[in-house]
Amino acid sequence: MRARMKAALSWLITGPINDRVAACRIALPLLVGGVAGPAAAQAPASHPPTSAELPQLTRAVVMSGLQQPWDVAFAPDGAMLFTEKCRGVSARLADGKTVRLFGTGGSLLVAPDVFCQGQSGVHGVAVDPDFARGTRDIYVYMASSLQKPATNRVVRLTLNADYTSVGNRRDIIDDIPYKDAPNGAGSAGAHSGGRIRFGPDRFLYVTTGDNHSAALPQDLKRLGGKVLRLNRDGTAAPGNGTPAGGDPRIFTYGHRNVQGITFRPAGQPNAGQPFTAEHGPNHSDEVTALVAGGNAGWDPQNRPGLRCPDNYCGYAGDPMTMPMTDRQRFPGAMPPTWVHNESGRGMDSALFLDGNQWRGWNGRLLVSLMRGQRIVALQLDSAGMATNEATLELPSTRTRTLVQGPDGNLYTANDDGEIWRVSPK
Repeated sequence: MRARMKAALSWLITGPINDRVAACRIALPLLVGGVAGPAAAQAPASHPPTSAELPQLTRAVVMSGLQQPWDVAFAPDGAMLFTEKCRGVSARLADGKTVRLFGTGGSLLVAPDVFCQGQSGVHGVAVDPDFARGTRDIYVYMASSLQKPATNRVVRLTLNADYTSVGNRRDIIDDIPYKDAPNGAGSAGAHSGGRIRFGPDRFLYVTTGDNHSAALPQDLKRLGGKVLRLNRDGTAAPGNGTPAGGDPRIFTYGHRNVQGITFRPAGQPNAGQPFTAEHGPNHSDEVTALVAGGNAGWDPQNRPGLRCPDNYCGYAGDPMTMPMTDRQRFPGAMPPTWVHNESGRGMDSALFLDGNQWRGWNGRLLVSLMRGQRIVALQLDSAGMATNEATLELPSTRTRTLVQGPDGNLYTANDDGEIWRVSPK
């Protein structure tokens, strides 16, 4: 017991601040008294907006009866693109008509190789930054059976002016690992990541998962457990800062299963910086501010004292023995902005709200907690660290995506088969 107390105290003093906060509920019963001092290094908390400064929210169901909707993106002409995990990509046009664009039978362009299994299938969708100037391309993250074993990939498609034809499929990335067989950690199709977004730098960011493969997150030769940053043809964007010898498409590595990425808005400190939202294991969902070439610190292998099926230790420990961000193994790892270690974990999408109509929440970072069936608004300080949080007053549901539409409203897709429009007033 004395050795255990000593180890816990050492970790609380030397570990990263956000991880220490998340671990306190586990470590404090082992200690005699609290740990002061290191916590003082945190930036002072900002005062949350008063109730008079917060917007009142109204909700409208835009679409219902969908089959596992996963992502939403808007074209400049008002069309709302959305994915369904086991069907493909569709568009709801400005006149309310829905067109199935790409995917399984009944789509304008059928993809015989698309499939869904477990957590995987058709995930993210993004619209080309030059769509309004005639480059009518969209990008889709999907599981594909074209190769054996199967892979996740990003395909680029071209839409005509009235959404009556889809063509020019080009698979710009075809080698994102896919978990094609079960192992001791879980079933096939797990941990594929799959969010894709264009950043304000006009490069395409792609999030991937660790496939329950212990070595994958820290393996710089493979694309699982990473955030990629790409040109629109799938080649590496300049300035990725990939460590020597690594695949140059890698922007950050050492991730578990990133399914949310968003960018700090103009007018805020470090405008344009990407932030990720990431599923934790049995603890510690994390939000992280990314830097080029950064290591997020997830390494679920070689953990003495833990029972690790197929060497995957990800579900075996706690914030001290199996941390999401291991700053002892990787002292230079990117520190988390916010750690959620309460009940109702399962962090998915992320979005910075932008616009004066959001009043006290303008600039807040939203994250969805699927198991908790709620959306949380985080206030960040100038260093990008969370200082307080609030839950949006909306009906409980498992939210898969958070997107701000061209009208400034919030659009969400959920596991109840609906897309919502959430408006402030």
